[in-house]
Amino acid sequence: MTSTGILYLVSGPSGSGKTTLCRRLAREGLAHYSISCTTRSPRKGEVNGRDYHFLSASDFQQEIANEALLEHAEVHGNYYGTLISEVLTFLDQGKDVVMDIDVQGAEQVRAHTNEQIQKALVDLFVMPATDQELESRLRGRATDEEDVIALRLKNAREEVAHWSQYTFRLLSTDKETDYTLFKHLLLTQRLHTSRQQA
Repeated sequence: MTSTGILYLVSGPSGSGKTTLCRRLAREGLAHYSISCTTRSPRKGEVNGRDYHFLSASDFQQEIANEALLEHAEVHGNYYGTLISEVLTFLDQGKDVVMDIDVQGAEQVRAHTNEQIQKALVDLFVMPATDQELESRLRGRATDEEDVIALRLKNAREEVAHWSQYTFRLLSTDKETDYTLFKHLLLTQRLHTSRQQA
């Protein structure tokens, strides 16, 4: 018997630590980190093809027209999306894929008609334990202007309201504890017999 890879779908508000968790999992070779497409400008130090596929608005619209995206959404005034090929290529090889996406994108992935996507899907919502902790983390980044922080806080509070739509929830405490729980969920899902295919 062989098994398909797991599609580990991870959401959470800005400042929850979800991106750090996903990238660490990939860095340790436990899953492929799905690189999203976006129309936002690169931040300092970000590299095209490593952090994101940075696309113009017109190129992004063309990907939508070509039905090449597994999901896409507008977040903070920019478009984000995931190429279907970015996921299925690895699942077909039996490799796990971790996706760091917003709640809008997660809804689209759950609704996708591809049977392999549905069979592989495991979804997790990561969130700080309190609203004060969320705000503290966003301000601690020191990468955004005050108006951007205010927008991210507003959006984050709206996103947190969706946590119950996910199969699993991780209440963030500290980085090492978070990662231990995050990794163990993936490893436990690998033992799930329903993922086995003849």
